[in-house]
Amino acid sequence: QVQLVESGGGSVQAGGSLRLSCAESEPIEGVPVCMAWFRQAPGTEREAVAAIYTKSGSSSYGDSVKGRFAISQDPAKNTVYLQMNSLKLEDTAIYFCAAHYRGSICRLWPSTDYDYWGQGTQVTVSS
Repeated sequence: QVQLVESGGGSVQAGGSLRLSCAESEPIEGVPVCMAWFRQAPGTEREAVAAIYTKSGSSSYGDSVKGRFAISQDPAKNTVYLQMNSLKLEDTAIYFCAAHYRGSICRLWPSTDYDYWGQGTQVTVSS
């Protein structure tokens, strides 16, 4: 049962940009407290990319994407976006959206904070 759906992935040359979107496929539990993006490349551990505390809009980023990626939201739609600029080869991965609807804490890590996950969207950066 898919409840978070990502879109916007694809192939891009290094230095280019992509914008990912994540929305609920159906209402889950009201308003999410925290929405985030993670990524995983083949043979690597899942990596936290960005998170946003939906109440305030405050955000946090993984060190490898700071200054290049930006997370934003549309609270009316329970939708989160990830604007990815200056893409590098090492940004190639499957990108997953995640959310949790409980408590008042929004942390980038650990991933176990997040109860709902999308199926992922592939981002491929080529030279």
